[in-house]
Amino acid sequence: MAKLIAFIDGSTYAQSVLDHAAWVVTTIGASVDVVHVIGRRDLASTPADLSGSLELGARTSLLNELAEHDAQRAKLAQQRGRLIVDAGVSRLLEAGVESAVGKLRNGDVVEAVQELEKDADLILIGKRGEAADFAKLHLGSNLERVVRTSTRPVLVASRAFQPVKRFLVAFDGGPSVMKAINHIATGKLFPGLEGHMVTVGKDTPESRGKLETAANVLRSAGYTIHTHIEEGEPEKIIASHAEADHIDLLVMGAYGHSRIRSFIIGSTTAEMVRSVKRPVMLFR
Repeated sequence: MAKLIAFIDGSTYAQSVLDHAAWVVTTIGASVDVVHVIGRRDLASTPADLSGSLELGARTSLLNELAEHDAQRAKLAQQRGRLIVDAGVSRLLEAGVESAVGKLRNGDVVEAVQELEKDADLILIGKRGEAADFAKLHLGSNLERVVRTSTRPVLVASRAFQPVKRFLVAFDGGPSVMKAINHIATGKLFPGLEGHMVTVGKDTPESRGKLETAANVLRSAGYTIHTHIEEGEPEKIIASHAEADHIDLLVMGAYGHSRIRSFIIGSTTAEMVRSVKRPVMLFR
Protein backbone atom coordinates (compact mmCIF):
# COMPACT_ATOMS: atom_id res chain seq x y z
CA MET A 1 0.00 0.00 0.00
CA ALA A 2 1.21 3.51 -0.83
CA LYS A 3 2.07 5.80 2.05
CA LEU A 4 1.89 9.56 2.53
CA ILE A 5 3.58 11.79 5.08
CA ALA A 6 1.53 14.91 5.89
CA PHE A 7 3.33 17.60 7.89
CA ILE A 8 1.02 19.92 9.81
CA ASP A 9 1.31 22.66 12.41
CA GLY A 10 -1.05 25.24 13.88
CA SER A 11 -1.21 27.39 10.72
CA THR A 12 -4.24 27.92 8.51
CA TYR A 13 -2.62 25.63 5.93
CA ALA A 14 -2.84 22.57 8.17
CA GLN A 15 -6.48 21.87 7.32
CA SER A 16 -5.72 22.17 3.62
CA VAL A 17 -2.78 19.76 3.93
CA LEU A 18 -5.14 17.25 5.54
CA ASP A 19 -7.83 17.76 2.88
CA HIS A 20 -5.26 17.27 0.10
CA ALA A 21 -4.04 14.15 1.89
CA ALA A 22 -7.59 12.81 2.07
CA TRP A 23 -7.99 13.36 -1.68
CA VAL A 24 -4.77 11.51 -2.49
CA VAL A 25 -5.42 8.66 -0.05
CA THR A 26 -9.00 8.02 -1.10
CA THR A 27 -8.00 8.18 -4.78
CA ILE A 28 -5.05 5.79 -4.76
CA GLY A 29 -5.74 3.74 -1.63
CA ALA A 30 -2.96 4.65 0.79
CA SER A 31 -2.14 5.12 4.43
CA VAL A 32 -1.03 8.44 5.88
CA ASP A 33 1.21 9.51 8.74
CA VAL A 34 0.19 12.87 10.20
CA VAL A 35 3.37 14.44 11.55
CA HIS A 36 3.91 17.49 13.73
CA VAL A 37 7.46 18.60 14.41
CA ILE A 38 8.11 20.42 17.68
CA GLY A 39 10.93 22.83 16.94
CA ARG A 40 13.88 23.25 19.21
CA ARG A 41 12.85 26.82 20.00
CA ASP A 42 9.58 25.42 21.43
CA LEU A 43 11.44 23.07 23.74
CA ALA A 44 13.97 25.34 25.43
CA SER A 45 14.84 28.95 26.04
CA THR A 46 17.88 30.51 24.45
CA PRO A 47 20.79 29.92 26.85
CA ALA A 48 21.73 33.10 28.65
CA ASP A 49 25.30 34.12 29.46
CA LEU A 50 25.12 34.97 33.15
CA SER A 51 28.83 34.91 33.87
CA GLY A 52 29.90 37.90 35.90
CA SER A 53 26.45 39.49 35.98
CA LEU A 54 25.03 37.76 39.06
CA GLU A 55 26.28 36.45 42.37
CA LEU A 56 26.77 32.68 42.46
CA GLY A 57 23.72 32.00 44.62
CA ALA A 58 21.44 34.20 42.55
CA ARG A 59 22.80 32.71 39.33
CA THR A 60 22.14 29.16 40.54
CA SER A 61 18.62 30.07 41.62
CA LEU A 62 17.83 31.71 38.28
CA LEU A 63 19.25 28.79 36.31
CA ASN A 64 17.04 26.43 38.30
CA GLU A 65 14.00 28.58 37.54
CA LEU A 66 14.90 28.64 33.84
CA ALA A 67 15.26 24.85 33.83
CA GLU A 68 11.81 24.50 35.40
CA HIS A 69 10.40 26.95 32.87
CA ASP A 70 11.93 24.98 29.98
CA ALA A 71 10.55 21.72 31.34
CA GLN A 72 7.06 23.24 31.54
CA ARG A 73 7.44 24.76 28.09
CA ALA A 74 8.49 21.42 26.62
CA LYS A 75 5.56 19.70 28.31
CA LEU A 76 3.09 22.23 26.88
CA ALA A 77 4.65 21.92 23.42
CA GLN A 78 4.23 18.13 23.57
CA GLN A 79 0.60 18.49 24.68
CA ARG A 80 -0.13 21.01 21.94
CA GLY A 81 1.57 18.81 19.36
CA ARG A 82 -0.45 15.80 20.42
CA LEU A 83 -3.67 17.81 20.11
CA ILE A 84 -2.65 18.92 16.60
CA VAL A 85 -1.92 15.40 15.31
CA ASP A 86 -4.95 13.87 17.03
CA ALA A 87 -7.21 16.48 15.45
CA GLY A 88 -5.54 15.84 12.09
CA VAL A 89 -6.07 12.08 12.30
CA SER A 90 -9.71 12.63 13.27
CA ARG A 91 -10.28 14.91 10.28
CA LEU A 92 -8.84 12.27 7.93
CA LEU A 93 -10.90 9.44 9.42
CA GLU A 94 -14.05 11.56 9.08
CA ALA A 95 -13.12 12.12 5.41
CA GLY A 96 -13.09 8.37 4.78
CA VAL A 97 -9.39 7.62 5.21
CA GLU A 98 -9.05 4.11 6.65
CA SER A 99 -5.45 4.21 7.87
CA ALA A 100 -4.08 7.37 9.53
CA VAL A 101 -1.50 7.54 12.31
CA GLY A 102 -0.33 10.60 14.23
CA LYS A 103 3.35 11.09 14.99
CA LEU A 104 5.30 13.69 16.97
CA ARG A 105 8.91 14.52 16.30
CA ASN A 106 11.24 16.87 18.14
CA GLY A 107 13.84 18.97 16.40
CA ASP A 108 13.84 19.95 12.75
CA VAL A 109 11.35 19.23 9.97
CA VAL A 110 14.14 18.31 7.52
CA GLU A 111 15.44 15.71 9.95
CA ALA A 112 11.91 14.32 10.23
CA VAL A 113 11.60 14.17 6.44
CA GLN A 114 14.89 12.30 6.14
CA GLU A 115 13.79 9.82 8.81
CA LEU A 116 10.26 9.17 7.58
CA GLU A 117 10.38 9.48 3.80
CA LYS A 118 12.19 6.17 3.34
CA ASP A 119 8.84 4.37 3.53
CA ALA A 120 6.80 7.13 1.90
CA ASP A 121 5.62 7.74 -1.65
CA LEU A 122 4.63 11.38 -1.26
CA ILE A 123 5.33 14.27 1.14
CA LEU A 124 2.63 16.87 1.84
CA ILE A 125 3.33 20.30 3.34
CA GLY A 126 1.68 23.72 3.41
CA LYS A 127 3.00 26.71 1.49
CA ARG A 128 3.58 28.55 4.73
CA GLY A 129 3.76 27.62 8.37
CA GLU A 130 2.75 29.36 11.56
CA ALA A 131 5.61 31.85 11.61
CA ALA A 132 4.98 33.01 8.03
CA ASP A 133 1.20 32.80 7.99
CA PHE A 134 0.69 36.51 7.52
CA ALA A 135 3.69 37.08 5.29
CA LYS A 136 1.84 36.76 2.02
CA LEU A 137 4.91 37.28 -0.15
CA HIS A 138 7.10 34.89 1.80
CA LEU A 139 7.13 31.15 1.37
CA GLY A 140 7.71 29.08 4.45
CA SER A 141 11.40 28.37 4.96
CA ASN A 142 10.52 24.79 5.90
CA LEU A 143 8.91 24.30 2.50
CA GLU A 144 12.04 25.32 0.64
CA ARG A 145 14.25 23.17 2.84
CA VAL A 146 11.95 20.14 2.48
CA VAL A 147 11.92 20.45 -1.31
CA ARG A 148 15.70 20.71 -1.39
CA THR A 149 16.08 17.66 0.88
CA SER A 150 13.32 15.21 0.00
CA THR A 151 13.89 12.47 -2.55
CA ARG A 152 10.13 11.95 -2.86
CA PRO A 153 7.57 14.05 -4.73
CA VAL A 154 6.35 16.93 -2.59
CA LEU A 155 2.75 18.16 -2.77
CA VAL A 156 2.55 21.77 -1.60
CA ALA A 157 -0.98 22.51 -0.40
CA SER A 158 -2.66 25.80 -1.22
CA ARG A 159 -4.59 27.71 1.43
CA ALA A 160 -7.80 25.80 0.75
CA PHE A 161 -8.48 22.49 -1.01
CA GLN A 162 -10.53 22.44 -4.20
CA PRO A 163 -11.59 19.27 -6.03
CA VAL A 164 -8.97 18.41 -8.65
CA LYS A 165 -10.27 18.02 -12.21
CA ARG A 166 -7.46 19.49 -14.32
CA PHE A 167 -3.69 19.56 -13.96
CA LEU A 168 -1.01 21.63 -15.66
CA VAL A 169 2.56 20.45 -16.22
CA ALA A 170 5.16 23.23 -16.45
CA PHE A 171 7.35 21.49 -19.02
CA ASP A 172 10.97 22.50 -19.61
CA GLY A 173 12.30 19.17 -20.88
CA GLY A 174 14.51 18.58 -17.86
CA PRO A 175 14.95 15.26 -16.05
CA SER A 176 12.88 16.36 -13.06
CA VAL A 177 9.78 17.11 -15.09
CA MET A 178 10.22 13.86 -17.02
CA LYS A 179 9.97 12.08 -13.67
CA ALA A 180 6.69 13.90 -13.22
CA ILE A 181 5.48 12.75 -16.66
CA ASN A 182 6.33 9.13 -15.89
CA HIS A 183 4.68 9.40 -12.47
CA ILE A 184 1.47 10.69 -14.01
CA ALA A 185 1.51 8.06 -16.77
CA THR A 186 2.02 5.10 -14.44
CA GLY A 187 0.42 6.24 -11.18
CA LYS A 188 -3.10 6.04 -9.82
CA LEU A 189 -3.65 9.66 -8.80
CA PHE A 190 -4.16 11.39 -12.15
CA PRO A 191 -6.34 9.06 -14.31
CA GLY A 192 -9.61 10.75 -15.21
CA LEU A 193 -8.13 14.25 -14.96
CA GLU A 194 -7.77 16.58 -17.93
CA GLY A 195 -4.17 17.55 -18.62
CA HIS A 196 -2.42 20.66 -19.93
CA MET A 197 1.30 21.11 -20.64
CA VAL A 198 3.01 24.48 -21.05
CA THR A 199 6.51 25.24 -22.31
CA VAL A 200 7.76 28.79 -21.84
CA GLY A 201 10.02 29.86 -24.70
CA LYS A 202 10.16 30.09 -28.47
CA ASP A 203 7.98 27.71 -30.46
CA THR A 204 10.74 25.99 -32.40
CA PRO A 205 10.62 22.54 -34.03
CA GLU A 206 12.91 21.28 -31.26
CA SER A 207 10.87 22.64 -28.35
CA ARG A 208 7.61 21.55 -29.98
CA GLY A 209 9.02 18.09 -30.59
CA LYS A 210 10.10 17.63 -26.97
CA LEU A 211 6.76 18.88 -25.69
CA GLU A 212 4.70 16.65 -27.97
CA THR A 213 6.88 13.61 -27.27
CA ALA A 214 6.23 14.02 -23.55
CA ALA A 215 2.56 14.74 -24.15
CA ASN A 216 2.25 11.56 -26.21
CA VAL A 217 3.55 9.54 -23.25
CA LEU A 218 0.51 10.73 -21.32
CA ARG A 219 -1.84 10.35 -24.28
CA SER A 220 -0.69 6.75 -24.67
CA ALA A 221 -1.65 6.25 -21.02
CA GLY A 222 -5.19 7.43 -21.78
CA TYR A 223 -4.98 11.14 -20.95
CA THR A 224 -6.43 14.04 -22.89
CA ILE A 225 -3.54 16.51 -23.09
CA HIS A 226 -3.55 20.09 -24.40
CA THR A 227 -0.13 21.58 -25.21
CA HIS A 228 0.95 25.22 -25.28
CA ILE A 229 4.19 27.06 -26.05
CA GLU A 230 4.46 30.75 -25.22
CA GLU A 231 7.23 33.28 -24.74
CA GLY A 232 7.48 35.42 -21.64
CA GLU A 233 8.17 35.26 -17.90
CA PRO A 234 7.67 31.64 -16.78
CA GLU A 235 5.75 32.45 -13.59
CA LYS A 236 3.43 34.89 -15.40
CA ILE A 237 2.76 32.59 -18.36
CA ILE A 238 2.06 29.55 -16.21
CA ALA A 239 -0.08 31.50 -13.75
CA SER A 240 -2.06 32.91 -16.69
CA HIS A 241 -2.69 29.43 -18.13
CA ALA A 242 -3.65 28.16 -14.68
CA GLU A 243 -6.37 30.81 -14.52
CA ALA A 244 -7.54 30.59 -18.13
CA ASP A 245 -7.71 26.79 -18.22
CA HIS A 246 -9.24 26.46 -14.73
CA ILE A 247 -6.30 24.40 -13.49
CA ASP A 248 -6.63 22.77 -10.07
CA LEU A 249 -3.09 21.36 -9.68
CA LEU A 250 0.29 22.49 -11.00
CA VAL A 251 2.97 19.85 -11.62
CA MET A 252 6.61 20.67 -12.24
CA GLY A 253 10.18 19.63 -11.66
CA ALA A 254 12.00 21.27 -8.77
CA TYR A 255 15.08 21.32 -10.99
CA GLY A 256 15.24 21.83 -14.72
CA HIS A 257 17.15 23.22 -17.68
CA SER A 258 15.60 26.65 -17.96
CA ARG A 259 14.84 29.62 -15.75
CA ILE A 260 12.13 27.53 -14.14
CA ARG A 261 15.07 25.83 -12.39
CA SER A 262 15.39 28.78 -10.03
CA PHE A 263 11.83 28.28 -8.78
CA ILE A 264 12.29 26.65 -5.35
CA ILE A 265 16.02 27.02 -5.63
CA GLY A 266 15.57 30.73 -6.34
CA SER A 267 13.08 33.42 -7.17
CA THR A 268 11.19 32.01 -10.16
CA THR A 269 10.00 28.79 -8.54
CA ALA A 270 9.11 30.56 -5.31
CA GLU A 271 7.21 33.19 -7.26
CA MET A 272 5.35 30.50 -9.17
CA VAL A 273 4.31 28.57 -6.08
CA ARG A 274 3.13 31.81 -4.54
CA SER A 275 1.39 33.28 -7.56
CA VAL A 276 -0.59 30.31 -8.89
CA LYS A 277 -2.65 30.04 -5.67
CA ARG A 278 -3.05 26.34 -6.36
CA PRO A 279 -1.46 23.20 -4.97
CA VAL A 280 1.88 22.37 -6.60
CA MET A 281 3.40 18.91 -6.94
CA LEU A 282 7.18 19.06 -7.24
CA PHE A 283 9.52 16.36 -8.50
CA ARG A 284 13.29 16.20 -8.14
